[in-house]
Amino acid sequence: MEEINKMFGTVVVGVGIAGLARIRDLMNPMPSSPSEHLKLLGFVSRRSFGSINEAKQISLEDALRSREIHAAFISTENRSHEETIRMFLEAGKHVLVEYPMALSAKAAHELWEMAEQKDKVLHVEHIELLTEEYKQLKKEVAGKDLVKGTLHFTGSVLDEKKAGFPAFSGIARLTWLIDLFGDLTVTSATREEQKDKNYSRMTVHFQTANKKPLTWIEERGPGMRREKKINFCFTSGCLENFPQAPRSAVGLFMQDQNLFAKKLLGQVSKEELAAEKWRILRCLDLAETIQQHCEQPEKICS
Repeated sequence: MEEINKMFGTVVVGVGIAGLARIRDLMNPMPSSPSEHLKLLGFVSRRSFGSINEAKQISLEDALRSREIHAAFISTENRSHEETIRMFLEAGKHVLVEYPMALSAKAAHELWEMAEQKDKVLHVEHIELLTEEYKQLKKEVAGKDLVKGTLHFTGSVLDEKKAGFPAFSGIARLTWLIDLFGDLTVTSATREEQKDKNYSRMTVHFQTANKKPLTWIEERGPGMRREKKINFCFTSGCLENFPQAPRSAVGLFMQDQNLFAKKLLGQVSKEELAAEKWRILRCLDLAETIQQHCEQPEKICS
């Protein structure tokens, strides 16, 4: 158990939307929360800012070398997560990374192994599990017998070179399905693209452990509203709308940051850590299987 007054020097790497939220939350931790044990010592960016709200810009080399920095928050584009995690783990730092932690299952397993060998915390942000909307949905689904279900996500265009294949960039949806319905196997997956229109639609069919069908659709195109539609049918009836949920008093990134700080302080049980590791790696394994299915040449049916 870490001593209670221990402070962890942190650096934020990448200052897009998530990185800026991280800087804000590290500078204004929730009173008497685990986050008070995190001290922001600077941020790293390819662009030059000088400073952002008192936080000063430092070089990647200095961040890796500094003995004051114990942990890195990695908020770069998806494509560079793997390499950045590897550098900070090799430098002996704890790591918090935005999802997806990597764009291949093999890399994810290797990085996790590396963190364990070095006895460092590797924490992957999955704020989609922390929303009030999701918490209510989970309560609603608990104890019911699934007959079949669909989760359909729409959103604006993503640059795939930076964000990765849709099964990885959209892994938050996969995380929901696994967390709600347990382990899944992929029965088929296809993808329709209209490159000239910047349109993409990925359709994945799963089976639950009880052989019930689940469908995940990830659809992106210009001007598409960001929204999720559900249709989960149970033996007791169908759920087609999200249950009403209050707004959370604590921001999602702050909740996630508190969880990371709890891990650094040794306050999360081995069971919870093991379940989380299984879920994260399982979702990445499935994302890779989905990508392989989608990229197979079409089989001609005679």
